[in-house]
Amino acid sequence: MRSLRFSHAARTTALGTVALAAALSLTACQGGDTSALESAAPAADAPSARPADDGEAQSGTGAAASGNESAGGSGSGDESASVSGSADAKPAADKHTNNPQGSGKDDGPVTRACDGGNAKVTLKPVTRPLNHMLLTVTNTGSTACNAYHYPFLRFGEAQSTPPVYEESKPQAVVTLDPGQSAYAGVMTSSADGSGTGGYSTKQLIVSFQGPTGTGSSGPSANVPLGKAVYVDSTLTVTYWQSEMGDALMY
Repeated sequence: MRSLRFSHAARTTALGTVALAAALSLTACQGGDTSALESAAPAADAPSARPADDGEAQSGTGAAASGNESAGGSGSGDESASVSGSADAKPAADKHTNNPQGSGKDDGPVTRACDGGNAKVTLKPVTRPLNHMLLTVTNTGSTACNAYHYPFLRFGEAQSTPPVYEESKPQAVVTLDPGQSAYAGVMTSSADGSGTGGYSTKQLIVSFQGPTGTGSSGPSANVPLGKAVYVDSTLTVTYWQSEMGDALMY
């Protein structure tokens, strides 16, 4: 009887030991699996990148816009520098025709009148038209001068100057550079003999007008005549012309 109790107790103890060992083994296995799962979990369970909220997105956009503006400002500065450089570029040649030396000073328009002190005057006969002569004034000075309006002529002892062909008035004042000439046509007498008070003379004095055309300006020119010139009441003169042909049209 004692033997049966001992066997029962031993069996019970052995079963408890086996159960405990199995529990421990299961626990150990579960612990190992948990470690393996935990080691793989970080890749799956790692928190994803959090999207920026509206405030951060706006901040990023503002920074980008600021960067673009900075870049644009830099480009604008380069463009300004380029334009400034072009504006500062100097022309290769002086633009003022009245200042051939190119000193950079604008002498302005010519206002000095041609006169007996800076010009030479001649009177020559022409074959056509009849009873006409060509009056020529040449700039002998060192600067340009203007042949204003028309010349005042006084043949011999005449007390007045002859009238002008008004239709011969040019569109602009004739400007003479040194050495250049202007011309005026002179009809000395009528071809049909209709003129009156005719006389012959070897003396001619030419006076010049200023810009206003209200009278003579500067010294007159005493023009020598090789042969006596016959003039009568039809004596007429043209305005100063830049071309010889224009002076002999009237």
